[in-house]
Amino acid sequence: MSKPKVLQVGPLTDRFQHNLADRYDVTPLWQQPDPKTFLKMHGAQFELVATSARFGCSAEQLAALPNLKAISSFGVGYDSIAVDVARDRGIGISTTPDVLNDCVADLAMGLMIDTSRKLAASERFLRAGGWLNGNFPLARRVSGKRLGIVGLGRIGQAVVKRSSGFDMDVRYHNRSPVKDSPYTYEASLVELARWADFLVLTCPGGAATHHIVNAEVLAALGPTGIVVNVARGSVIDEQALVTALQNGTLGGAGLDVFEAEPKVPEALFALDNVMLLPHVGSATEETRLQMEELVLANLQAFVERGELLTPL
Repeated sequence: MSKPKVLQVGPLTDRFQHNLADRYDVTPLWQQPDPKTFLKMHGAQFELVATSARFGCSAEQLAALPNLKAISSFGVGYDSIAVDVARDRGIGISTTPDVLNDCVADLAMGLMIDTSRKLAASERFLRAGGWLNGNFPLARRVSGKRLGIVGLGRIGQAVVKRSSGFDMDVRYHNRSPVKDSPYTYEASLVELARWADFLVLTCPGGAATHHIVNAEVLAALGPTGIVVNVARGSVIDEQALVTALQNGTLGGAGLDVFEAEPKVPEALFALDNVMLLPHVGSATEETRLQMEELVLANLQAFVERGELLTPL
């Protein structure tokens, strides 16, 4: 019996690709000499797509896949997938929610601690011999501070859970209040930023949240405020962020995501009030394995029963 055909849009781990190839007849799109021409000629043979939040599945690609029935994506982001087009055609989309909540929330707390206590900056100071000439400047504590969450979803709630160990006061901003939430809802993102010591971004990417953290929000957060982004780079106006950090009108930033990944604004490299990470929010052995397994499980469930385990 022949294996179901799967189009894989972009590479993942060798382990995942080995397991995928064991179960399916896999075509790696990125290995084709001319992916667009390949899809025009052969796209009709694929009913299943495996992809990731990084590689997605564009409207142009969907147009070249007339018989596509399901997309199984690695990650929780879906702004790189033409969701509206897929839904109009009845194409199912699955992501890998929940399994990465803890790791991303852990990282958000780490970024809050690092940027407030200036851990990385003080280590650079020590390594450069600065301690021999005097003490490192005072930092600011995390405990007891005010935490503003932008996007009180699964990951946002996991961050709030961790913040309770630091006795932090919590408010949040969403498109609408979260039912039965014990935390104060702020309809205005500017007002939330004005109140907060830390503004942590855990909202989805996409057009609805593009540059919602703009110059006005950053100014409201102020010269002692810190923004932490573990969501999507598109959520922050990156040029406005660079300017605020350079001018000292924003206290600091902890960034795991950027607008044009893997390109990072070079102006940020010289700043000691920012922590830069290469999108490692879910990058632990345990979590990545669970994410891979869930992508495979979604494909299997669709092949066997015509349903996805974690539909969007």
